[in-house]
Amino acid sequence: MKPLVSIVILNYNGAGYLAKFMPSVLATQYENFEVVVADNASSDNSIELVKEKFPSVKIITNSTNEGFAGGYNWALKKVEADYYVLLNSDVSVDPYWIKPMVDLLESASTIGACQPKILSYTAPATFEYAGACGGWIDTLGYPFSRGRVFDVCEKDEKQYDEVAPIFWATGACMMIRSKLFHEMNGFDANFFAHQEEIDLCWRMQIAGYQIYACPASKVFHVGAGTLPRGGRKVFLNFRNNLMMLTKNLPLSELIWKLPLRFALDAISAFKGLLSGDSDFFFAIAKAHFGYLGYCLSGRIKRTKGPKPLQSLGGVYHGSLVFEYFIKNKHFFSKIVSKQVHY
Repeated sequence: MKPLVSIVILNYNGAGYLAKFMPSVLATQYENFEVVVADNASSDNSIELVKEKFPSVKIITNSTNEGFAGGYNWALKKVEADYYVLLNSDVSVDPYWIKPMVDLLESASTIGACQPKILSYTAPATFEYAGACGGWIDTLGYPFSRGRVFDVCEKDEKQYDEVAPIFWATGACMMIRSKLFHEMNGFDANFFAHQEEIDLCWRMQIAGYQIYACPASKVFHVGAGTLPRGGRKVFLNFRNNLMMLTKNLPLSELIWKLPLRFALDAISAFKGLLSGDSDFFFAIAKAHFGYLGYCLSGRIKRTKGPKPLQSLGGVYHGSLVFEYFIKNKHFFSKIVSKQVHY
């Protein structure tokens, strides 16, 4: 019998997505899987829809919306399986997407998690913003992906079709060893949403595990990469990134990288303000104050035994900001071409 895979879809008012994309998930060609909808206190008809149209799907319900991080922590305590797949509700899957990832994780006990190739649902020949073909990070903590750098998404021309170690696997579709998820105490609920998957993968690497891209598996994500830059999304991304650096960088790196990141964030904020995007400016300012508030409250807990960032997989040893904005390199392959990275 193949390992049991539990596909867990965290849902919040996503009845439309569930109706549209659940049939593709249920059509998965793998002999031992289940689908679980973990509802994060939705106010729409999500639960009724699943019960009526997809009776084989298991449902668990939360009384409050704990966000992506807290919601999955709550849900996965109630799910028993060999492997979890954390899947967004706005994802259509290829029928044969599960087996390549299971085979990869079964091939080496040191591989803690992996992700498929993430393509755009609306433009299937193009990588999708949320993870593309595997997440990387630069030396200052800026995340990017094989196939996506900042807002530029490349066309999929099979240029990243090799199985390869990466720094982080996307929360839009991540397969992870269930035992390891719980050993790592899951996501950091302080993040609420955004970059909690990067933090988890960073902690897994510190613990000695590897993260991989599995391009033989592919899914199609509607995504939210085109949302306005201002507001809560920007706040969470900037705040959480600083929290993640504080948790996981060795002190010898943190003492100089954190001030530099504050300065670069400030430049980005003022650039937004000068271009008329005051929401972007205030979201970054709020993120910095929010980060400082968490530091003063003592809620940021440093990971034990942090390792030099450049000793981990999927790390670009230079500055992504410099390569992208100064040298005008917008594709992953152009930025990492001179670095031995696989």
